[in-house]
Amino acid sequence: MTENTLPPCPECAGTFTYPMGALLVCPECGHEWGAGGSAPESSEPGERVIRDSVGNVLADGDTVTVVRTLKVKGSPGGIKAGTKVRNIRLVDGVDGHDIDCRIEGFGAMQLKSAVVRKA
Repeated sequence: MTENTLPPCPECAGTFTYPMGALLVCPECGHEWGAGGSAPESSEPGERVIRDSVGNVLADGDTVTVVRTLKVKGSPGGIKAGTKVRNIRLVDGVDGHDIDCRIEGFGAMQLKSAVVRKA
């Protein structure tokens, strides 16, 4: 029997990871990350790298697409999957909300990088 040489999941430390294309996937928590590891692509150790739901590195001014419908307090419909958000800003937000943006019809709000995909 061969030993699993793939790294454990960085989110839940699960050992049942498997490759799917260029990504590694954890079946226990559903987390996906690049096969090259989770090391930041910048040379500065203090700089934080924010990635979208599929592992693309995000930067200030990028355009992203919401990948699933989000409920918004005070709004009957929420933000629909597929909504484009232009000119995002990366921030150190509260409770994992690391994108500051303005969504047409909703106004200024913060989103989690796990619910967007780089357009």
